[in-house]
Amino acid sequence: MSDCLFCKIVAREIPSKKVYEDELCYAFYDIDPQAPTHFLVIPKQHISSVAAVDASNSAVVAHCFEVIAKITRDMGIGSFRVVSNIGEQAGQSVFHLHFHVLSGRDMTWPPG
Repeated sequence: MSDCLFCKIVAREIPSKKVYEDELCYAFYDIDPQAPTHFLVIPKQHISSVAAVDASNSAVVAHCFEVIAKITRDMGIGSFRVVSNIGEQAGQSVFHLHFHVLSGRDMTWPPG
């Protein structure tokens, strides 16, 4: 999608600080971190949000969670939060599916 910020990051049109990459997904540090460790994991395929997950793309979403588990293991992170905002009212500002991975501080509940 030509006007999507995260598609542009995947295409290397916009720089990012890479954490991980494979053929299906890309992980990079958040530019406005909300915790000492805060990175995003995104599918390279444009999917607008969790609300757009279906049988045709659910395997790549499952792969994103496998990657989250791998990255956090490799970083020695044992406690973390994974967040995905769906829609403007929930705080989604980039309409490309992404998972925030946050760690390194106490996470309060309820969030927001």
